[in-house]
Amino acid sequence: MKILILGAGQVGSSVAAALSVEDQNDITVVDRDLTRLRELTEKLDIRTVTGHASLPSVLEQAGLDEAELLVAVTSSDEVNIIACQIAAQRQDPPTRVARLREQEYLALARQGLGGEPAVTAAISPEELVCRHVERLIATPGALQVLDFAGGRAQLVAVRALRGGALVGHEIRELRHHLPQGMDVRVAAIFRGGKAIKPEGITVIEAGDEVFFLAPHGAIKAMMGELRSADNRSTKRIFISGGGGIGRRLAKSLERRYSVKILERSRDRARTIAEDLIGTIVLVGDCADEDLLREENIDQTDVYCALTNDDEANILSAMLAKRLGCPRVVALINRASYAELVEGSTIDIAISPQSVTLSALLSHIREGAPERVYSLRRGAAEAIEVVVRGDRRTSRVIGRELDELDLPHSATIGGIVRGDALMIAHHDVVIEPGDHVILFVNDKRDLPAVIDLFKEVDWL
Repeated sequence: MKILILGAGQVGSSVAAALSVEDQNDITVVDRDLTRLRELTEKLDIRTVTGHASLPSVLEQAGLDEAELLVAVTSSDEVNIIACQIAAQRQDPPTRVARLREQEYLALARQGLGGEPAVTAAISPEELVCRHVERLIATPGALQVLDFAGGRAQLVAVRALRGGALVGHEIRELRHHLPQGMDVRVAAIFRGGKAIKPEGITVIEAGDEVFFLAPHGAIKAMMGELRSADNRSTKRIFISGGGGIGRRLAKSLERRYSVKILERSRDRARTIAEDLIGTIVLVGDCADEDLLREENIDQTDVYCALTNDDEANILSAMLAKRLGCPRVVALINRASYAELVEGSTIDIAISPQSVTLSALLSHIREGAPERVYSLRRGAAEAIEVVVRGDRRTSRVIGRELDELDLPHSATIGGIVRGDALMIAHHDVVIEPGDHVILFVNDKRDLPAVIDLFKEVDWL
């Protein structure tokens, strides 16, 4: 597939890296920053073009006429929309995916400026991060909560703690701990940063990062098996940063929780206060220890540091933790920072790039998986594939899971059939319309996994 990526920032570079491992992809990246492009070509086998991504001459030089997919992820919404609009006017327009921050642009992009809509799919980072944080707040103790099949199944990441009932025991003992009829599948385990393929005899150790697949109703019971009991409910949320993400999150949460939001700019705080109904809006510095004490941070259930400054988020989250807040979340753009602090003083480090990348991959993966999630900062992926076709046109329909020719790094966590989640036992037979949820530990195996589930016309 010929792919044209506009923007060599963190998201553009991540998309290029994720797609370049697939040999059939021919990738060109456009950016005005020559240094960024040189760094990319040193790491990846791609072509680069230096120039302004919305200029027709630059797009032509980059091979727009031959491109099958255009991914517009520059830092400018306007550039992304214009580039997609130019591509839409081509005789054979490519699929066009754009990252857009402004809500008004999202509607404009979908409507187009006459004729073909400017974009095929629009991604809003603020909206994605907001939903991601909401799921984490609703699932205390979770490091990541991912929805599949319209929410009928969830993949949850949790750190196993000493004192958890299943810690120190084999995975196959899990069924004896859960209520009768409740089926849960451990899809992956990371220990010391390295992946361990889960088997029945695998022993879960304290500190393991465990990914398990379960229906929504089984999440709480499973987390109780991996962590010591904590019956504290979430009622009070404190948000630092009144930017797009913080403001949107407060508005979404204020009807269900007691919410406070702290903003440094007095003018912005006044605007936020006019927009929010039940949220207390404060003016001040998120690293002000006296202010956090006065606002009873020790009685807050979740502290979310969501400013646009990584260092401020890290310091304020660490301070909130030291002052007694049981759970702190920090928005961190730099991957090296996130890996350094997560799991220590800071409970969860959220990478906007990783969240955005997951949404982009769902739209641009060849083979069109329904969902693609980037895990462990891009080291692995979880995908949802809808099985289409019949026995004549599918390599998987009518076969038991044990019969599938999956790469060693791929694990099937479960199958959603109708409204029910079926845990992936070896003798389950795949049927048309099944939503198959897989965990792929080595991204180099993704093309083989997706190819296995493609509908073909020659079998």
